[in-house]
Amino acid sequence: MSKMIEATNEIFEQEVMKNEGVVLVDFSAEWCGPCKKLLPTLEEISDEMADKIKVVHVDVDKCSDVAGKFGILSVPTLIIFKNGERVDESIGLVAKESLIEKIDAQL
Repeated sequence: MSKMIEATNEIFEQEVMKNEGVVLVDFSAEWCGPCKKLLPTLEEISDEMADKIKVVHVDVDKCSDVAGKFGILSVPTLIIFKNGERVDESIGLVAKESLIEKIDAQL
């Protein structure tokens, strides 16, 4: 079972900004085709790297406050946070290997 966390405007601060360590945040939307394609990859990363990172899913339609705060204009957007700081970002479909490299660089 995937360990991805479904974020709300309320828990985003606690799960991401106040988190010690690395968090991969997936900003996506229900209606987004590429987001749906990316989901299995994110679930695999969440399962495989559960002891090292947290993966948080943000639905931009349900969490418009959070999406607005980070200037999310297109989905999917993936942002890597380390100790609450935005350290890396990718827009669009990203290969699993490439994502893992980006995450490893922050560990």
